[in-house]
Amino acid sequence: MPARRVAIVSASVGAGHDGAATELERRLAEGGFAVDRYDLLDLLPAGLGRAVRDGYHRMLVRAPWAYQRIYASTERAGGGGPVARALLRASEERVLTALRPGTGAVVSTYPGASRVLGGLRLAGRLTVPVLTYLTDFSVHPLWVAQGVDVHLAAHAVPAAQARAAGARDVRVCGPVVAPRFHPSDVAERQRARARFGLPPDARLALLVAGSWGVGPVRQVARELCDGGAAVPVVVCGRNQPLAEQLRADGIAHVHGWVDDMPDLMRAADVLVQNAGGLTSLEAFAAGLPVASYRCIPGHGLANAAALDEAGVAAWIRDPADLRSVLGDLADGPLGLRQRAAALALFADSSTAGPAAEIARVHRPGPPLPALRPLARRRVRSRRLAVTAAAACTVWACAVGTGVATAYDGPALLRAVGHGLDPDRPAPGHGHAPEGRHS
Repeated sequence: MPARRVAIVSASVGAGHDGAATELERRLAEGGFAVDRYDLLDLLPAGLGRAVRDGYHRMLVRAPWAYQRIYASTERAGGGGPVARALLRASEERVLTALRPGTGAVVSTYPGASRVLGGLRLAGRLTVPVLTYLTDFSVHPLWVAQGVDVHLAAHAVPAAQARAAGARDVRVCGPVVAPRFHPSDVAERQRARARFGLPPDARLALLVAGSWGVGPVRQVARELCDGGAAVPVVVCGRNQPLAEQLRADGIAHVHGWVDDMPDLMRAADVLVQNAGGLTSLEAFAAGLPVASYRCIPGHGLANAAALDEAGVAAWIRDPADLRSVLGDLADGPLGLRQRAAALALFADSSTAGPAAEIARVHRPGPPLPALRPLARRRVRSRRLAVTAAAACTVWACAVGTGVATAYDGPALLRAVGHGLDPDRPAPGHGHAPEGRHS
């Protein structure tokens, strides 16, 4: 008999969504499934995926205040606006066509993918179950899409938030983390410190900021050094300019992209993070205490609150508490309690994890009905119109983000007002300030 088939739709926005998809793929393949992986950004029309990813990255790095406003406004509205919906609808046929015959379940690890798949399910064009794996501890309303059959959560806190946002079938099944992340002993810690050239006896704080290295990383590194809280070991991900700046600041232990993060975690006493993403879950599995500090806007702050509520990570709101909290996490009762709560997330057996839930829901069947030629022409015409509108919108957003990176809030308002002034000088009499490079 042919292998049972599952499709996973993620997005290369940071590393967390793809990281969860990779581990789900490994577990499902281990269970005998054939797994197809898709990046939603590759399936957006007219090559808009790269523009979306680059715009999001640029906003996080250069205009975090704008990202916070967008995050808060979409949270209040219960989801994205008409432009986002149009862009996602434009990708529906491409997603549906990509699914292979015999696919018995489709899993999303990205909110936009859940919206696309849920819409196809509601329209009756996708006839097999759709599941969303919630990669974050906080659940923005964008995560909960009508039409999705099952939402999988790592903990009761995100499960409750998903239900409050309208999800019906929500199942708590634990985090998705590679087995390389596991608790270690003193001997393993010393070997890891020697391998990375780290001091053998100092208290080490592993400072992470996601695969893009966003947030006030330099400020936190200086605070760790100046306050004597711990020796910072900074992972900058793919942000090479940040690594160079930190080395110029005199930070001794700076890394770019790290392939062996489990071993680096074994060397550390505590993890300091600002986004609450996949690295935090990996630290939980490794038995490494986690502190949320100076979090990035939007999902970073929301995740910090949810992790704190779940009792698996300490949220340091006051810089004056940095040294005492990190000390308690590394050597005190707070660290013991947090390790126990975090490791309990992984206590369920192979019969209760996310892959097992996907296997239970799996139902072999054709993923899409055949379209009649006339229907195909109508879909193409509609997609062309939506794609043109979406392309114009993404271009406008890119221009807006570029302006936002050059001005702060009040200056942006003045710039817009100047642009609308009919008596302003003709072009060529001045120039806008250049954006700063990260």
